[in-house]
Amino acid sequence: MEIFIQIASYRDSQLLLTVKDCIENAKNPEKLVFGICWQHSEEDKWDNLDKYLDDKRVKIIDVKAEESKGVCWARHLIQQKYNNEDFTLQLDSHHRFVKHWDTELKNEILQLQLHGYKKPLLTGYITSFHPSLPKSDWGKDPWQMVFDRFTPEGVVFFKPSVVPDWEKRTMPVKGRFYSAHFAFTVGQFSTEVQHDPEFYFHGEEISIAVRAYTWGYDLFHPHKTLVWHEYTRNGRTKQWDDDPDWGNKNVRSHQKNRKLFGMDGEGTMD
Repeated sequence: MEIFIQIASYRDSQLLLTVKDCIENAKNPEKLVFGICWQHSEEDKWDNLDKYLDDKRVKIIDVKAEESKGVCWARHLIQQKYNNEDFTLQLDSHHRFVKHWDTELKNEILQLQLHGYKKPLLTGYITSFHPSLPKSDWGKDPWQMVFDRFTPEGVVFFKPSVVPDWEKRTMPVKGRFYSAHFAFTVGQFSTEVQHDPEFYFHGEEISIAVRAYTWGYDLFHPHKTLVWHEYTRNGRTKQWDDDPDWGNKNVRSHQKNRKLFGMDGEGTMD
């Protein structure tokens, strides 16, 4: 069973290491299909995907950094590369993986399906790692995703917390929220719940969570650590660092989010 792995990367020095670690730790690397939106700059000599140009598993969307319209736009482009793979995994471009992570995640989905959940979705703010630290020092406790606060614009923010009694659990825990940096589920999610390219950044995750629910997906957080994510962004150029119009794009995202949820009498969208 194949896995369609979606990675939107913007001038990220961790991209190559993420892909390498993903392949090396998979039990069935031949079953991995990558969709990578490679948003790059000539300034970054290290940002080079030449080794994967002839790899049939890797589909590269080549985007000059100055032409990028933001992460949701990039993720939407990647989803158009889906080709009926059995599962899909959405990531950022700065991750690491446990041994045989692919089999572990597939088994989690199949187990939930045996318990009556037709379209389970594993997601969350996953455990952190830092590339400068040895693997023995990376986080071990699996995290779940909980409410943090509302911004003045009405966007809900989340934060991670440790899954209670995770060492005693045998199944993922039910969740309410969706994380764009880790989402594993059945393949048709790539077509049924696509990212809105008009969203810029804020509002993306809560809108996906609600739309996933209306499409019949049940959200869960893993009860074990299978993948790590780097949260610091240290030394990494972000798309909004390069885009002088990012503020206006984000304002429009806030407006769309408010209309989508009918906040403060702004009405629903057509």
